Amino acid sequence: QVRVVESGGGLVQPGGSLRLSCTVSGTIITIYTMGWYRQAPGKERELVASITGSGAITTYADAVKGRFTVSRDNAKNTVYLQMNSLKPEDTAVYYCNTAPRWRSDYRGQGTQVTVSS
Repeated sequence: QVRVVESGGGLVQPGGSLRLSCTVSGTIITIYTMGWYRQAPGKERELVASITGSGAITTYADAVKGRFTVSRDNAKNTVYLQMNSLKPEDTAVYYCNTAPRWRSDYRGQGTQVTVSS
């Protein structure tokens, strides 16, 4: 059984930074492109960043390009999302999962990010 645990969210002021972590157990994530998704209240889930299995290729949604950085440590089966220059519109629950296809059996509880003064 695969278990996904996201952490690192919190309340931060506009312009601040957070680093999210996602640790996966029950499978080896090296073979997967992994992504960070977010879902704000009343909105569809969106993929904001992804990283290939080797870490060689990263992609970002236009809304976060230049502010967010995705990385991974395959030895720790962990994926990270460094978020800088946060804006109120970044407020959402953040999830990690395989990308670009979301796997419902890999869903974690998510971590809440709130950007507010």
